[in-house]
Amino acid sequence: MPFLMFAYYVNMPMEEVVQPNQPGLVEKVANYLREHIVMDHFQPGQRLPERTLAVELQVSRTPLREALKILAAEGLVVISPNRGAVVADVSPADMKEKAYVLSVLEQAAAELTCANASDEDIAELQALHYEMKAAFLRRDRQNYFRLNQDIHNRIVALSGNTTLIDMHANLSRQLYRVRYLSNQKNEKWATAMEEHEAILAALEARDGERVGHELRNHLGKTWVKYANGEPLA
Repeated sequence: MPFLMFAYYVNMPMEEVVQPNQPGLVEKVANYLREHIVMDHFQPGQRLPERTLAVELQVSRTPLREALKILAAEGLVVISPNRGAVVADVSPADMKEKAYVLSVLEQAAAELTCANASDEDIAELQALHYEMKAAFLRRDRQNYFRLNQDIHNRIVALSGNTTLIDMHANLSRQLYRVRYLSNQKNEKWATAMEEHEAILAALEARDGERVGHELRNHLGKTWVKYANGEPLA
């Protein structure tokens, strides 16, 4: 499943997001719920009552249940016989472990991308970077975050390693909420932008070792501080 563009779904009315009898109904419901979890509209520990959500989304409970199963498999929701579906509350220790693995995967992907990507691929990354920088200068955090995720996911996709790409996509979905919230609370936004400048420069130079190091540094600082409950940077 491709990484989601959260702004698209969250800004649309529910009745436009989910329409009965449309192809991919389960995926549409899952997308809508996922983005609301990511953006903290549904918070950790909060119940997701099937009856209420089915009425709000104008769908039957069958596709809703299937959508909740998808989110449970991604680690965003916990389903229990007594309480039904509840937004997962991931412990700091689990978050730290997942974040570490994600940084290792992105480091490996970046090294492969430096070796395998075409000049056109690198130019596409440059274009995304400049769009993200424009969002930064406008102080547009929502579009900055979307483009930021596009860049990270594109670097991984260009690695050409299917197993790595699948592992990264699964783990990214589990950490997406934290990444979004850290972006909103980041007091050292300019530092994060500088780190992306360094990542791009290393990619342009096709210096696999350096770009891997820059990515690990960029991801690691935010995740470790978030997991330890420190101010995000």
